[in-house]
Amino acid sequence: MNLRQITIKDQLELKKIYFDSIQSLDEKIYSQEQKRAWSSQAWDNPNFDKSIIKGKGWLISKQGNIIAFATRHPTDRIALFYCKGKYQRKGYGSKLLHKLEDEAKKEGLDSLFTEASLISYELFLKNEWKIIRKEKVIINNIFFERYKMTKIIKLMH
Repeated sequence: MNLRQITIKDQLELKKIYFDSIQSLDEKIYSQEQKRAWSSQAWDNPNFDKSIIKGKGWLISKQGNIIAFATRHPTDRIALFYCKGKYQRKGYGSKLLHKLEDEAKKEGLDSLFTEASLISYELFLKNEWKIIRKEKVIINNIFFERYKMTKIIKLMH
């Protein structure tokens, strides 16, 4: 397993991982329509590209193939957090989350926030993140529920 910073050259591969990650989600949690609307964001959403180009991100590769990635954009927000379907629930997300938190701490940030999916919010909870509120959003005319979450990463003295 290799952990490294994301570069602009990784962009297309990251879009494929994003797409695969969403398409492999359990249909008991996300319907086919939701998965279609959400996964199309890799190609339709300028914020995706902005998060990779302007954000700070890390990826995990195995035998030269990228299997998971996460970005912060702006610096105090975890914007993208995705893992290929067949590598989910194997600890890669925790490794990426710890890396993002450590980097943010080194940069002097006090806290981080994110909007976590119905799939990823449990990983954030396990890592001491707190739910601010549940919210509804619309992506390509389809309703989604997600969790606005935060974590204090710097202890006040």
